[in-house]
Amino acid sequence: MITLFSSESVTEGHPDKVADRISDSILDAVLAQDPASRVACETAVMTNYVLVFGEMTTKADIDIESIVRDIVRTIGYDKEGLGFSADELKVEIKIHNQSEDIARGVDTEETGAGDQGLMFGYADAQTDVMMPLPIHLAHTLARRLAWARHSKTVPFLRPDGKTQVTVAYENGRPAYIHDVVMSAQHDPGVSHEEMEKALHEHVIDPVLSAYDTAKTRFHINPTGKFEIGGPSGDSGMTGRKIIVDTYGGYARHGGGAFSGKDATKVDRSAAYMARYLAKNIVAAGLAERIEIQIAYAIGIAEPVSFLIEDFNTSRVPVHLIEETVKAHFDLRPKAIITRLGLRNPVFAATSAYGHFGRDDVNFTWERLDSVEVFKKLLYNGK
Repeated sequence: MITLFSSESVTEGHPDKVADRISDSILDAVLAQDPASRVACETAVMTNYVLVFGEMTTKADIDIESIVRDIVRTIGYDKEGLGFSADELKVEIKIHNQSEDIARGVDTEETGAGDQGLMFGYADAQTDVMMPLPIHLAHTLARRLAWARHSKTVPFLRPDGKTQVTVAYENGRPAYIHDVVMSAQHDPGVSHEEMEKALHEHVIDPVLSAYDTAKTRFHINPTGKFEIGGPSGDSGMTGRKIIVDTYGGYARHGGGAFSGKDATKVDRSAAYMARYLAKNIVAAGLAERIEIQIAYAIGIAEPVSFLIEDFNTSRVPVHLIEETVKAHFDLRPKAIITRLGLRNPVFAATSAYGHFGRDDVNFTWERLDSVEVFKKLLYNGK
């Protein structure tokens, strides 16, 4: 039986990702000076306008407006007269200290969770990076699209772009790529035929060369042109691409966004830890698919619940995997922050192309340094 599943990605020039990049870059700048900072930084963008708002308790002294303009310029919005550019922006800043009620729960010896909530982590053996194939390919295409622009290999590309991949599954396993959708912002006067040729040659074909595309339908700039884009074409907000950030809808999501939040916010840190555990369990050969849920109450360090779902793919009883996690891994926020080094300024790189399934050296939650802990279950069955 053939079933279809689709996932999307977006480039760093997409309005929501512009907002995520600004928020995470401000977070990094603060952590670089004061690793104990508490940050929940939100960003909204629209035509030549950026609003940075939220809460921040820190000893750091940073120039938020300069960070905003530098990031916008780095992304590629550096030309005046296009509706959104680094030198034409109006930047407003509305930041206050973290709520005392929240701080009361976090400022404890154990470091209580910064909020209530539930987080999920997932890993799947269908790709080498242990991610579902649709989101993995969507991200890879989006990154390649950005590379074609930054390298000027395709000189008429602009920063905004979206990709979407539909994979046909047969008996639960990837069979072939059913559809590829790519919308890429471009300069005026570029014909649709020219766009199709350039994107196939420099983006799509190199990424999909190892896959079966004989049956694939390609949809490139389906409306015919994409000249107006970025925050001048649509508004953007931090945290509006949480499915792009995680597993492309293939696994569940707790609902909390990541960008702009320091690691005392378990929305971020516990989601990273859940991914770390799931990936190491799958890499150890214990299961084909693993999904982990962790839940917290504000101000309390110990999780209120922990669950492993193996989708009937595990080679050992799930309760043994759960017991191994509880015996070897501390899931209190302070311990997660220490294990994964989450007081370091490493978050700007997460703001586009997904938080998971990447080999960036600072993505500590992607490391496979606990595989042997789980492999022991295969060796001795207990």
